[in-house]
Amino acid sequence: MRPEPPETALDTSTEVARSDVRRFEVLGEMTGRRRFWSIEQKLAILAEADHSDNIAALARRYDIRTSLIYTWRRELRYARQAVARQVSSDAEPALVPVMADSGAAATDRPAVIEVEFSGTVTRIYAGADAGLVATVLKSLRVLP
Repeated sequence: MRPEPPETALDTSTEVARSDVRRFEVLGEMTGRRRFWSIEQKLAILAEADHSDNIAALARRYDIRTSLIYTWRRELRYARQAVARQVSSDAEPALVPVMADSGAAATDRPAVIEVEFSGTVTRIYAGADAGLVATVLKSLRVLP
């Protein structure tokens, strides 16, 4: 007996009879409700997630989706970055003690001052224009 041609382009099983799917999954208490979590509860769950090897088991224990834990983790990271940016922009530059090498000075190299600010190193060479140096240092203060 010859198999019949497929009815549609997606129907590739020509010799196997179609059967209804009998398997279904019940999501339990998660479906159809919206809960609100306090900041303390979120931070407690995230602290537990930091020490957990199985995020899915943790999510099941609290009856939440794993994606919610990852969303909270991302939001916490963004909040920490925003606070760090705010603190660094509000802080005044601090002076650092200068350490001079009392050994023999190298006369073949020009004198240089290195200023590290916000992760950027600026070298100021001897004879640099004071106005230009002030402008560069003020612009570093604006950078995030």
